[in-house]
Amino acid sequence: MKRPYDLVRARPEPEFEISVDGVPIPVVPGQTIGAALHGAGVRSWRTTRIGGRPRGLFCGIGVCFDCLVTVNGSPSLRACLTEARPGDRVSTGEEAEAVSGR
Repeated sequence: MKRPYDLVRARPEPEFEISVDGVPIPVVPGQTIGAALHGAGVRSWRTTRIGGRPRGLFCGIGVCFDCLVTVNGSPSLRACLTEARPGDRVSTGEEAEAVSGR
């Protein structure tokens, strides 16, 4: 099966990895952290405070706060809007939830 890049004869930059809670996740240049997680099969990385329901990408455009992560020590970033950079260290822990006020 051909990759989408082959079909359009694109020549993207080489893929790289980011670390999410210590696990390497492959990234295609230009992907957001949320897109990289989704592409790696990770559908949720947070839970609600009440009920512990899983959360991850919901709106995908930065309107909600379901996809919050900490990137290189900067908390409460929306994974759907934050472009992944080589070597990023992403944490999905509770500190990512602090600013959402939930």
